[in-house]
Amino acid sequence: MKNYFDLTGRVAMVTGASSGLGVQFANALGNQGAKLALVARRKEKLEEVKKDLESKGYEVFYQVCDVTNSESVIGAVKNIEEHYGKIDILVNNAGLGIGEPADTMSDETWDRMMRTNIDGVFKVAREVGKIMKKNKYGRVINLGSIHSRVAMPHADTMTAYATTKGAVLMMTKALANEWAKYGITVNSVGPAYFESEMTHDVLANEEFNTVLQTYCPMGRAGKSGELDSAIIYFASEASSYTTGQLLNVDGGWTAI
Repeated sequence: MKNYFDLTGRVAMVTGASSGLGVQFANALGNQGAKLALVARRKEKLEEVKKDLESKGYEVFYQVCDVTNSESVIGAVKNIEEHYGKIDILVNNAGLGIGEPADTMSDETWDRMMRTNIDGVFKVAREVGKIMKKNKYGRVINLGSIHSRVAMPHADTMTAYATTKGAVLMMTKALANEWAKYGITVNSVGPAYFESEMTHDVLANEEFNTVLQTYCPMGRAGKSGELDSAIIYFASEASSYTTGQLLNVDGGWTAI
């Protein structure tokens, strides 16, 4: 029986791969046989992650890259293609979460959020998309959020973040439409709250946990590994006829 989730021979690039969900996604893809290309800003962290992944038998290459800088992205993608000969899968995971009320948010904070969560996602997709178009094959997975679809009750700090994640959803749909004829699928995974560097303080907040228990039918944050199957699905042949979609992995949050 064919294993539609086998990624042997595929090259998977993961941004934001120096910690948190990026490391988890790299592990999941490597476990399915993919060769890994890790991208992030922190060289020391990337070296640690590379060492750990290689100890598990995965093939790993990394590039230091600032996704908000076009030249940095172009250079990183070029080096990955030169190293592996191609890029089959992109997990566009790098992102930033700064929670501030809209009426007190500075232009600097707003611009930083837009540059990272929208511009960065686009710049990486644009450069990797060129390679995928040339090869007539690709799987692009953008990291959205439950906040691609909904805001949050009793929260007054979500405007900038929700704006960026709503933009990621529409970018996903538009790229899926534009690139389908080249054999490229573009989808988005929309997590609720999972433990990571970005969410650690939020999940430790008692008031937030009251909101979580009230508005998430499962009443809890996501556990490590519960996003893996969504990433593998969109990265694999199993999703060959699925494009332009957002899959929420959220304990039912967006169902109510």
